[in-house]
Amino acid sequence: MNIAPDTALAAAREKFFSSGEVPEGLIAAPILRSWLRCAEQGLHAGGTIHAEAMSAAELRALHDQNDTLRLLSRSELVSLRAEAKLTDSVVILTDAKGLVLDTAGSPEFAGRAAAVALRPGVAWSENSTGTNAIGTALAEGRAIEVHGAEHFFEPHGILHCAAVPIVDPYGKLAGVLDMSGHASSQHTHAMGLVRLAVEQIEHRFFARGFAEMTVVRFHRSADLLGTAREGILVFDGGKLIAGNRRALHLVGLDRKALRQMTQDQIFESAGLSAGRSELRTRNGERYFASVSQPAASPARFAQGLPRAAKPKPGAPFFSDATRADLAKAIRLVNAEIPLLIAGETGAGKEVFARHLHGLTIRAGKPFIAINCAALPESLIEAELFGYEPGAFTGASKSGSKGLVQQAEGGILFLDEIGDMPLALQSRLLRVLQDKAVAPLGGGAPQKADFVPICATNRDLQAMVSVGTFRADLYFRIAQYVIRLPRVAELPARAALVESFWSRLAPNHRSLPDLVLEHLEQYAWPGNFRELAGTLQALAALHDPNEEIALAALPQAVRAPGSPSMSLEGGLGLLTDAAMRGAVERHRGNLSAAARALGIDRSTLYRRLLWKDEQPKRRSRAL
Repeated sequence: MNIAPDTALAAAREKFFSSGEVPEGLIAAPILRSWLRCAEQGLHAGGTIHAEAMSAAELRALHDQNDTLRLLSRSELVSLRAEAKLTDSVVILTDAKGLVLDTAGSPEFAGRAAAVALRPGVAWSENSTGTNAIGTALAEGRAIEVHGAEHFFEPHGILHCAAVPIVDPYGKLAGVLDMSGHASSQHTHAMGLVRLAVEQIEHRFFARGFAEMTVVRFHRSADLLGTAREGILVFDGGKLIAGNRRALHLVGLDRKALRQMTQDQIFESAGLSAGRSELRTRNGERYFASVSQPAASPARFAQGLPRAAKPKPGAPFFSDATRADLAKAIRLVNAEIPLLIAGETGAGKEVFARHLHGLTIRAGKPFIAINCAALPESLIEAELFGYEPGAFTGASKSGSKGLVQQAEGGILFLDEIGDMPLALQSRLLRVLQDKAVAPLGGGAPQKADFVPICATNRDLQAMVSVGTFRADLYFRIAQYVIRLPRVAELPARAALVESFWSRLAPNHRSLPDLVLEHLEQYAWPGNFRELAGTLQALAALHDPNEEIALAALPQAVRAPGSPSMSLEGGLGLLTDAAMRGAVERHRGNLSAAARALGIDRSTLYRRLLWKDEQPKRRSRAL
């Protein structure tokens, strides 16, 4: 923006703060609106600035809450640090409320900035610190520069600040990036640098979380595809759910179009084929495009199910303890520390690893999963490490790139690592130690950049003690062990079942209380895989509006070990707790409780009455 001359700014402050007049035309409209908002909140330009810093514990909690934003912004903070040092400035990252998360730049100016509370843990929203680039950018929802005396509070007059809001793919405010320096210096390029940095951060958001959706990247120049200058739109089932600023501008839309517009309302071709191509928008523009369609391989608990039956996109169901382990695992992978995930068959080891991958700095890179138990022993070495032309009988004439090299820059997931042949374990150990792969046939070792995550349902330490698993390999891959619980160990299985049901059968009725109780109390020896398969079968065998009866459950779920009583055949499985729980949930409404239980109202009434009468009858008999 054009900074008002000092005389005009001085006159504006005199009018507004001394005379109580609105200085229209003397300062930029966004600054004037901010002054008015601050005055309405009862702030006084010469008054005390309430900018209390957080405690160390509170700051750690704030950092944890904004871990993804800080991770995605780290490269830009590093890049801008050099520029900030040259211009005696600091770069500041805040959360969506204006709380300072991180600062970087000139140590000299950082000291002066701290004197006006421009440091981590301090709130820079307008209602805390008056007119300032961070708070006013949040309030206005746009990039803003605030120079010198344009700040509401007089002590902030030493600052020149340029701030740009950071918006996530769904149009939600994620934070603010700001560059602040001394008002006496020239900051000609500050706003341009911050804008470019925010564009990079917002572009990086799209590297994760959209594997099961259609992602369209487009630009008028084919050379700019894959850069932060490209437009990106994301579709789920044909509906537009996410997009960056550039894409929405190119197709003539704003963020109100998210979750409203459809694919064929934006592009002429209703079906977008995967790969690079040209496309035409409904407004007649042509673009070069790169389209990625939903991944064919399952990435959620419903492994092996038809695509239509998979859970809707979203985070898998994790217990509180597993979520805590996930947070630790993110930090470990970002630090390139190998993980071992232990758990029974079907406990979700690969699901955990895939979800973890999408939350790390390696999210945009490959996730290569290898089942060590499924590969033939004669081929596993060639599959893992690749081979040179003619390395063995039947080898491809052009050779082959191994799975380890295919994981370049990303995650190498070794499932069922306990089934890897002992002879091959020494080669894997060497690769993990040297981070270099030598293909079969004598090829030169090639550097490999990946983080290994291994998984097992076996006791590797016991295998080490009997000599069937190498101790040195174990200590290399198990630098941190995460143990996933069995379904039977989870404390809130009813919530788990309901969560799975809502994802696998979103158009079906809720499960009746009696059915839910049996599903909750069943031990699920096959864990999440068995649970997902059972619910998918129930959904396939029932129409959306059809109520699911107890008899529809597999015999194993209805067998001994489930709740039971010796009354009226199948109704004997209905426990007192289930009946009374249903009545309580429906606030005494027997009709509603009976419908939820899948039985007749008169039956429920008779059963409850019978139970209440038993103590009285025994008392009379005595």
